[in-house]
Amino acid sequence: MSIFSTLRVWHDPVARTGPENMAVDQLLLEGVSEAPVLRFYAWCRPEVSFGYFESLAEARESFEGGDLEYVRRWTGGGIVDHRVDITYTLVVPREHAVAQMRGAGSYEVIHRAVAEALVQNGVSCKVIQVNEGGGESACFVNPVAFDITDNQGNKLAGAGQKRTRYGLLHQGSVQGVREPESWKQALVQALCDHAESWEPEEELLAKAQEVAAQRYAQQDWLEKRP
Repeated sequence: MSIFSTLRVWHDPVARTGPENMAVDQLLLEGVSEAPVLRFYAWCRPEVSFGYFESLAEARESFEGGDLEYVRRWTGGGIVDHRVDITYTLVVPREHAVAQMRGAGSYEVIHRAVAEALVQNGVSCKVIQVNEGGGESACFVNPVAFDITDNQGNKLAGAGQKRTRYGLLHQGSVQGVREPESWKQALVQALCDHAESWEPEEELLAKAQEVAAQRYAQQDWLEKRP
């Protein structure tokens, strides 16, 4: 059974910096009013994102490579290397049942759709029911309840979420996808009954540049102690 009756799908054609990607997602959440939005997007440089409650120092310790850039997400979750994953964002209006669920409930519902798409993509996987990691900050070595793993227990998908007065922001990361475009199509089909191609107004994208510069690219945001 699909989660949404209608879903707006945006295949963002522009590979963006970490601050720009975070700003776009924030503005999508603040502007969501009618149908949920699913955004698939990419990064224009080697980037690591870390959850709102993680530290920049931990992020830097988790990955080697002097060419890496780092960005703090607005959502929770761990530290993610975006050189090796596919990223997507799901924005759900506050009136929708999924946005009104507790965190674990919405996390599980969305990840079951992600897992269904992976299976259709030829990837054997499962949604785990309990924490199986050791509490590490690096997201993909620390599977938690309702993450997706392969049959050997290796984590394939995780996410961070944030709820505001506008609704739910779910930022997801997936590894191990064999055919990215067919997986994206399968995810859309698993999430909704009816999908419509969509893109935001140019004003939102222009404002995202400002939000990126004024918030997500600022050193005090990067180094803040939540």
